[in-house]
Amino acid sequence: MNIRSLTRGDGVVIGAAALLFIASLLDFYSTNGLDLPNVWSADNLALPTIFLVGFVAAGLLIFARLQPEGRKVLGLPLTAWGSVLAVSAAWSSLWSLITCPEQLDLGAGALLGFVSTLALAGVALFSAKVPALAGQLVPEPKPAAPAPYGQQPQPGAGYGYPGASEGQQSQGQGQPYGNAPQPVPPYGGTPQDAGQQTPAPAPAPAGDFSPFWFAVPVARPLFAEDGSPAPIAELAPGTWYLAVEQRGPSVLIAQTQDGRRGVLNDTSGIQRG
Repeated sequence: MNIRSLTRGDGVVIGAAALLFIASLLDFYSTNGLDLPNVWSADNLALPTIFLVGFVAAGLLIFARLQPEGRKVLGLPLTAWGSVLAVSAAWSSLWSLITCPEQLDLGAGALLGFVSTLALAGVALFSAKVPALAGQLVPEPKPAAPAPYGQQPQPGAGYGYPGASEGQQSQGQGQPYGNAPQPVPPYGGTPQDAGQQTPAPAPAPAGDFSPFWFAVPVARPLFAEDGSPAPIAELAPGTWYLAVEQRGPSVLIAQTQDGRRGVLNDTSGIQRG
């Protein structure tokens, strides 16, 4: 029996059946000075008309959940049979309360049995119309978040970056990709003087390129390597991608987490890992 196929309404049906069984063990009628037996040991019509009918109704309602849809008995679905028997048990229980003999009092079994059959009949009739009863009794487990591309999850790593430490994370945030550190001006000079004295470093040739992780500041398209105008993917902020090749000073060949490769034409402001 797959418990995940049961609904909250089925859970109420099971609870009502258990409560009905407890009621059958209690005194159906009571009076002062006498210890009256329960329905199982007395010649009482409440046993077949209330309790046994209620047990059969609950069994049919639960059994119908485990059968293929459309299964019928004598031309009626199992849920229809269970609903009719549940209403019949509730009506018989109500009638037993009304027709209680004058010399006797209602026992705990009669009152608890009426509550059980009333709940059973209510769920059988209205469970499909009440969204709270139609939900799963045991929800599906949530899937685990996928690990970053090519790496196993590591505790204490920076947000989204595979294996990054806090120091590496802060370094990547402090300096965008493609911008060299500003030179320190000489004593008494200005930043402009330092820029004039120290030439900007030339970009590394393609032969010396090493793959690295990077993230984009805003969503940017990734185009196919064959030059097609339609993008094959979109790089999203907050996710790390692998740069596998550099073509020119501002063009990268990037690889997504699902293994797709493409051309990233706009590398301004990207954050290196």
